[in-house]
Amino acid sequence: MRPLGTGPPSLESGQMSVEVAVIVPVAIVAALTIANIMAFLGCCAAFDRASLDAVIAHGISPSGHQSELSAMTAIQSSIEEALGSNPAVSVDVSADPLSGSSGMLANLCPHLVRYTCTLHFRPWPQHLRLAGASMDAPFEVIHERSLVVDRYRPGVVI
Repeated sequence: MRPLGTGPPSLESGQMSVEVAVIVPVAIVAALTIANIMAFLGCCAAFDRASLDAVIAHGISPSGHQSELSAMTAIQSSIEEALGSNPAVSVDVSADPLSGSSGMLANLCPHLVRYTCTLHFRPWPQHLRLAGASMDAPFEVIHERSLVVDRYRPGVVI
């Protein structure tokens, strides 16, 4: 009688290696997806707080030169400072005056401006090069937040 494990290899001896080879790439992709989703949600939470605070602080009665461009620049720099130096994130700010629109609200408050803050998030890895083949992530996730304020009356936030 032979001792256990000294016989010829069976047909099932490499099954675990094949299972690991199939599961590992799927697990890596799932882990990267979860990490990117968590990073995006964290950036959105910080962006939502920072964008509204920045619009209220810099969009209403902006310091220095009283123009929409200076207010948008101050809002954007304030949001970027709050988000920190994250290479996967970029911020855009736009201002749309509502005074030209028709309606009762535009007649009551002629200096209404809608500030729209946009967060652009690019998932990681953006560029991947493996064994001579390069892959690029061609998309970015966009999150917007807008607030309507009266530029010359600090108490009017809609």
